[in-house]
Amino acid sequence: MLLSLMCLTLVIHLIDTLSYSVRISSVKSGKFALSMSLFNIYVLVSRTANMFQAPLIGALIGLSIANQTDPINEIRLVILSATIGTLMGVILIPTFLKLFPKAVDRLEVRGSVPSIVLEALSIANIKRMVKNTKKPQRKMIHRLRFREIPKRLLILNTMITAIYTVGVVSAYYAAFFVEEEFRLSASASSGMINGIATILLTLLVDPQSAIITDQAFRNKRPNEDVKALVTLLIGTKLLGTLIGQVLIYPAAMVIASFYK
Repeated sequence: MLLSLMCLTLVIHLIDTLSYSVRISSVKSGKFALSMSLFNIYVLVSRTANMFQAPLIGALIGLSIANQTDPINEIRLVILSATIGTLMGVILIPTFLKLFPKAVDRLEVRGSVPSIVLEALSIANIKRMVKNTKKPQRKMIHRLRFREIPKRLLILNTMITAIYTVGVVSAYYAAFFVEEEFRLSASASSGMINGIATILLTLLVDPQSAIITDQAFRNKRPNEDVKALVTLLIGTKLLGTLIGQVLIYPAAMVIASFYK
């Protein structure tokens, strides 16, 4: 069960990390709408994995309550898998950027996302994707204009990612510290916490990111600024998952305090 939970968390954060690079691909190809349409299938996989995450966390906490053992070590492993998923996304971004435009071109021809997915799952295409893997290059990072990216945006992304990383886990962990009659209420707080994180992301981070991307798309600023934006957003996302290790226990205590 713990392994399944870690794998799901890894997949969620891997896909979330790759989603940042869609901005680079869409600006470069000029096919923003098609790029976002195709990426919706990846988001769907991530959201589906997220649906299964909560019941597994609930089962893990339930067993810990029954055995009267603190599950903090298992929870830290789950958060660690979020960090690993983010790192895997970083490693796979160059390959993703190489393959994603080709998939967008195929979508323009076929006009159907399911047909593209089925085509990609063929043995020949899987072998072709393996051959097209590309390693990250450090020299590309040195060329980027990091000073052009607002620092406030990066701080907000770090904080929101930290909240998103521990949101579900901390709420269920809080159930371990409250009386039996309040455990369902404590665990149900997970939806509210992740909802707040999503709202903050939508209101504070996405608009500023969209402005920079749109300006690059209209040649009002260099494309390298989008690359710098994506690089820093991913970096702050990684930092946010690490901060989650520090926040998990205090967050659970704060949630539990409302039900004591």
